[in-house]
Amino acid sequence: MSKIALFFALLLGLLGQIPARAQAGKPGSLDYDYFKAKVQPIFVAKRTGRARCISCHVTPTGAVFQLQKLAPGETSWNEEQTRKNFEAVTQVVALPGNPKSPLLIHPLAEDAGGDFFHSGGKQFPSQNDPEWKTMKAWIMGETGSKTQARN
Repeated sequence: MSKIALFFALLLGLLGQIPARAQAGKPGSLDYDYFKAKVQPIFVAKRTGRARCISCHVTPTGAVFQLQKLAPGETSWNEEQTRKNFEAVTQVVALPGNPKSPLLIHPLAEDAGGDFFHSGGKQFPSQNDPEWKTMKAWIMGETGSKTQARN
């Protein structure tokens, strides 16, 4: 088995063991409204020299986490799609409050603390990137909002 195939097998096995993370009213839950307003738009943002997240992470691509496909001509998701996106993205958050979540580490440049794997390239060159900081604030519960995930 190649190293890449082994990596995928291990990653998928680990992700399959991660329990649901966003539980309303519990410490460390993820803020749905902040996700909808601040995090989700990152997935459609254009970055110079890089593919948009939705280029690879749209159902049914086989990516570890999959966003809902946008309707032709649309630039954002409706409420039902957003809820599905929220559920999908929470699956790549190791635990709320954990800065080592795959959502943060995979698209981050290795020399900035990211890991070696992300076939879509390194979207964020440093931990000072505003979009990366937005995702980290969401994961760390530093959103300033009192509205938490509603499942």
